[in-house]
Amino acid sequence: MENYSISLPSYSIGDRVYDKIGEICSPFGKKVVCIGGKTAMSKVKELIVESVAATELEILDFVWYGGESSYENVEKLKNNEAVKEADMIFAIGGGKALDTAKALAYVTGLTVFTFPTIASNCAGTTAVSIMYNSDGSFKEPFFFTAPAKHCFIYTPVIAQSPSKYIWAGMGDTYAKYFEAEMSSRGEDLVHYHALGVTTSRLCLYPLLKYGKKALDDFKQGKATFEVEQAILSVVVTTGIASILLTAEHIIDYNTGLAHAVFYSLTSYPHIEERHLHGEVVAFGVLILLLVDSNEEMFKTIFDFNKSIGLPICLKDIEMNTADLEKLVPLVCAMKDIEHNPYEITQDMVKKAFYELEKYNEINR
Repeated sequence: MENYSISLPSYSIGDRVYDKIGEICSPFGKKVVCIGGKTAMSKVKELIVESVAATELEILDFVWYGGESSYENVEKLKNNEAVKEADMIFAIGGGKALDTAKALAYVTGLTVFTFPTIASNCAGTTAVSIMYNSDGSFKEPFFFTAPAKHCFIYTPVIAQSPSKYIWAGMGDTYAKYFEAEMSSRGEDLVHYHALGVTTSRLCLYPLLKYGKKALDDFKQGKATFEVEQAILSVVVTTGIASILLTAEHIIDYNTGLAHAVFYSLTSYPHIEERHLHGEVVAFGVLILLLVDSNEEMFKTIFDFNKSIGLPICLKDIEMNTADLEKLVPLVCAMKDIEHNPYEITQDMVKKAFYELEKYNEINR
């Protein structure tokens, strides 16, 4: 019988969640340093300052995270005077800002609370930071023992953010189900992995049901029921699944071919410059489903992607078949595909890319 502990996310969602800052954060100290993206902090600075004013908390400073989720930026932030004086970190913004602040909290021993301002990923609730090199290329996952103490999901600000973020977030979210299901298939799973795989189903089906309406509402800045369901799928459900699937700090069940496609493509500068993580992962899911010969679900996801404008062919990510000679070996060298029910070969991946291009020609 193995001894282990699982720490799952604590979160609040709605239009009054910042009113809970004092109640939730005060037990962990008094001095706060806010770290995040410049735009993100500008959107919520007054709201947070106003909410904190009614508490015993003191905000020392609002500090830019550095622009990249990298160890270099974590090291720079460690030397910031406000960080040195703080008891806790308020991490504000999108995935890279939250991941940088979470990594900083881990190495400094400070308590971290997350304040996502966009719904592009589950960084606000996960116990991992995705770290990149200074040039924007992927480096590695940096695992922690627990997620942030609490995630404050303020829907009015998220609903006013650019719709491209939740659009891409949907792709990253439903990928969790396909990668978890495929990598765990046929195995006798321990409880937390089995729970994670089962939870991952909720990363897919609510989005198939509510995703199109949620995106349409989002484009109008409306925080509707459908928008809230999409936000919960992207920010919360995926985070819970991720924690359960990576409880041993391994990536075996938490990633797969869709992310291998994305991480390989980060070696092309235009991907980092003009495309979003979840957008490219959504494209990678189509390759995964073709490799896995899952024709029915491939058609479902192809149609869903097409309905909301997520990538369905190489042209959509500014690539073409001439790039496959370099790209396919990069995909197959990724650790993300090491744990699967069968070996994924270069021939299989290349065939999937060509099948996708052919399917696009037929279904224009």
